[in-house]
Amino acid sequence: MEENLRKIPLIVIAGPTGVGKSALSIELAKHFSGEVINGDSMQIYEALDIGTGKITEAEMQGIPHHLLSFKKSWESYDASQFKADATEAIQAIYERGNLPIVVGGTGLYIEGLLFDLGFGQAGSHDPAVRRRLQERAAALGNEVLWQELKAMDAGAAAKIPVQNTRRLIRALEVIEVTGKLFSEQEEHKNQVQVFDSCLLVLDRPRDVLYDRINRRVELMIDEGLEEEAEALYQRSPEQNEQSTKGIGYKEWWPYFQGQATLAEVIAAIQQNSRRYAKRQLTWFRNRFQEKHWLTIESEAKALEEAIDIVSRHLNIEEMSN
Repeated sequence: MEENLRKIPLIVIAGPTGVGKSALSIELAKHFSGEVINGDSMQIYEALDIGTGKITEAEMQGIPHHLLSFKKSWESYDASQFKADATEAIQAIYERGNLPIVVGGTGLYIEGLLFDLGFGQAGSHDPAVRRRLQERAAALGNEVLWQELKAMDAGAAAKIPVQNTRRLIRALEVIEVTGKLFSEQEEHKNQVQVFDSCLLVLDRPRDVLYDRINRRVELMIDEGLEEEAEALYQRSPEQNEQSTKGIGYKEWWPYFQGQATLAEVIAAIQQNSRRYAKRQLTWFRNRFQEKHWLTIESEAKALEEAIDIVSRHLNIEEMSN
């Protein structure tokens, strides 16, 4: 860890899909002269705007945004690449005299950025091994790989859902290449911060959050999600690209193949989004020792509380109205 990074103030706004991270980040950026860095693993892709819930140019209100729409849909990207790219952006923003604000719900990206987890350690990657594992996953299914991981490293299997193909493959790759347990390499009990970071985790009452997610999916359909997903399907009908595995896109494959109705697709996206939100909340609750948990019941009150938290972190005394 570079010692000079430790002095850089960094605000992180995390939380589940549909909770309202982007809206709050804009208000904080306006208040504290901030610039926003995307921390969502699907919003890195260009042309995947509707299904990822990507912020629009109008919604940005002139606030600079980074690491949005800079990868093609067929390109792969991982936590170690994000750590390098985000760190570079954070340093540049700080040198401009502005406040870097990372916004996203991809827990592994956020955790890898904030703490020195050793992503991409020398000798832990082998493209040939990864390709072979990807081929086995495609041929045999995730359950087979998950059972293999469980037999080798029960601790890692307990933390990686069977549906998460990328994490399964990564864990098996690390074990095979290094000869060490993936869970041992992921132990972060003593979290050493890389930056002078302040983590805000947003939440809402469960029924409110789920209703927002359901309505958000319906709005995505109205905005043209089917056409966006179909363009992805035409590029990768075998669904072998990283971007095709994202919620909001993967559910369309049976529909385009005549095996599902539109109503079934919508219901699947809503259900998968709700389940993902629950997993995100569990991740942020369990994986981060220091965090400010902000349950939003009033937008104005949440913003006021967030400004107070950030001000105290930055040692800024807010003027009372």
